[in-house]
Amino acid sequence: MQRICAVFILITLLYSCKKEGKKLEIDVSNIAVDLKVARFDIDFYKTTKETLSKTKQQYSMLFPHNNDSVWINKINDKDEQELFIETQKIFKDLSKEEKQLEKLFQHIKYYNKNFQSPTVITMLTNIDYDNRVVYNKGFLLISLDAYLGETHEFYNDFPKYISQNNHKEHLIVDVANAIINTQIPPNVERNFIDKMIYEGKKMYLLDTYLPKVSDREKIGYTKEKWDWALNSEEDIWKYFIEKDFLFSTDSELNKRFLDIAPFSKFYLGEDTLSPGRIGVWVGWQIVRSYMEKNDVSLSELLQTEEEEIFKKSKYKPKK
Repeated sequence: MQRICAVFILITLLYSCKKEGKKLEIDVSNIAVDLKVARFDIDFYKTTKETLSKTKQQYSMLFPHNNDSVWINKINDKDEQELFIETQKIFKDLSKEEKQLEKLFQHIKYYNKNFQSPTVITMLTNIDYDNRVVYNKGFLLISLDAYLGETHEFYNDFPKYISQNNHKEHLIVDVANAIINTQIPPNVERNFIDKMIYEGKKMYLLDTYLPKVSDREKIGYTKEKWDWALNSEEDIWKYFIEKDFLFSTDSELNKRFLDIAPFSKFYLGEDTLSPGRIGVWVGWQIVRSYMEKNDVSLSELLQTEEEEIFKKSKYKPKK
């Protein structure tokens, strides 16, 4: 009976690894990081005419001009105050997010000893989706009003494929991605396979930086779209090969399979069932296959050419 149980546990672990990829959890508890979080969102909207000069002095980088009446009008604006109140309902206490940020910074520093924790500043930007997280090494700006929950009325005009990630659990993923985008040089490759693997490298960095975050959350898919990707991996790969896409330099493939979109464009009947960015997902699986079959460090992965990764990955889609 013990032997049977042991075999069952092993099979379960192997199946889990197959679905979730190589486990990368490491002990970072002894890595010191200096986490500083400034609540500009609170400090600004509680500022009065009398205390404005103090707030401007504390956050001088966030005040591009000195017209005080503009700032006072903004603070007292009814819609602005409503946005502040709604955000406070979700983010009055940031203790959970601060722990996530600390763990993220510890993981990054584990792999990159020169990493310096940025000063984190939380703010409201009237739901500026394209700039929800801004990172410039010294500072990390987070727009909390972009994470109020995918069904919040403020997002009624958003396409579902955008609003589905407007929840607080996705905040740490966006933060990690903002940092990752500064750690990998821009892609200069033109082949579709190279572009997929380039994006796969970034996804693998998410694996290492956020080992306890689910794969589905990391790529931002709904459960239905995630299941479709898992169940269709072999068919997706066959399609790319049959259409001679792998070494194509057609930039239209970016829009169809790499860019954020409601679904990927195979031009088949069930396209709407697929998630967007399926090429990113495939590139992720190729990089994982490469890392599982080759004894290389994370830094070596990032320095390795995409073509070599593809050859040495011996990638075979899961059936």
